Amino acid sequence: MGRAFEFRKGRKMKRWSAMAKAFTRIGKDIVMAVKEGGPNPEANSRLRAVIQNSKAANMPKENVERAIKKATDKDTADYKEVLFEGYAPHGIAVIVETATDNNNRTVANVRSCFNKCNGTMGTQGSVEFMFDHTCNFRIPAEGLDPEELELELIDFGAEEVFEDEDGILIYAAFTSFGTIQKELENRGLEILSSGFERIPQITKKLTDDEMADVEKLIEKLEDDEDVMNVYHTMEEA
Repeated sequence: MGRAFEFRKGRKMKRWSAMAKAFTRIGKDIVMAVKEGGPNPEANSRLRAVIQNSKAANMPKENVERAIKKATDKDTADYKEVLFEGYAPHGIAVIVETATDNNNRTVANVRSCFNKCNGTMGTQGSVEFMFDHTCNFRIPAEGLDPEELELELIDFGAEEVFEDEDGILIYAAFTSFGTIQKELENRGLEILSSGFERIPQITKKLTDDEMADVEKLIEKLEDDEDVMNVYHTMEEA
């Protein structure tokens, strides 16, 4: 198995699925998707993907419809995706993905998290190169052979395909998202969820006490309403 498999295994049952703010964050994704490509999922691949993810998170259909309707209102705030980079204690590189309607507030909050947890905010590009920006898709495993599917999807950009108890996962470079999404849909394969992740190229092993220091920063960042995802180079326990 490759790095995507190990990364997914390390993060399993952590963070996103357990976060109480999942619906709020999916709502932001819906707003950004609608503002970018309109409210019709058939004509908006990004919105289609967010709706798939809302189903995977068990978000009620009426919540999704309400978020789409709200997003079409010109008075609704437009969220911007902003990336922050820095270091946690013990030399652990950190990337923070945010969606914000007030950049000054978000910058101040993220900087405060780093400062309070003995971390350091970095400049743009200071740690991003340490991560591979990937896209992923989850589809049902029934009737499919992951190895055969990987061979078939290589030409569309797939780099790693593997099965777990929740289905088959397909990983590719960030830029291959649209191509693979279209191919899966053309094949009539149900996309259970999809998204983007930043996989560290190398990880660093820490002691339990050192890990606790880093976890303190990660948890503080994830508690912020503007933060969508936090990635790091600490080896997962």
